[in-house]
Amino acid sequence: MSVEIRPAADEDVPAIVEMVYELAEFEKAVEECHLTPEQLRASLFAPSPAVFCHVARVDGQTIGMALWFRTFSTWEGVHGVYLEDLYVRPAARGTGAGKALVAALARICVESGYPRLEWAVLDWNPARAFYEALGARHKSDWLPYRLSGDALSTLAATA
Repeated sequence: MSVEIRPAADEDVPAIVEMVYELAEFEKAVEECHLTPEQLRASLFAPSPAVFCHVARVDGQTIGMALWFRTFSTWEGVHGVYLEDLYVRPAARGTGAGKALVAALARICVESGYPRLEWAVLDWNPARAFYEALGARHKSDWLPYRLSGDALSTLAATA
């Protein structure tokens, strides 16, 4: 089985959105997922996009995706890549698609002079073993924070 990795095209959008919802269901947060094909299409194919996506395909079927964006490190003075979502459909796991998607992003980093490829993963997610097998290490000294919903609106009102 040969896995093809390429940047997402317009025709991939429905499958990418489906996989985002599959991932949200796996992460027990499907009620928080509101992505539409129109939103994703507008974001991915904007004149100056801020988000990017690569897909994994086998025999004409989209079996996985990596949705990502550039970050910037003030300490290093250069961009990096943040992997927002990596997903391979359950029937395609073990095909090498996940590793190939992460490797494609690693190549973008290296070719662009970006020193970092980062992402977050739920502490209970068995994919942690996969990431560690790639050589990734869990950062325990930085804790993620999020401001959203009412707290975001309340703070915004003070500006």
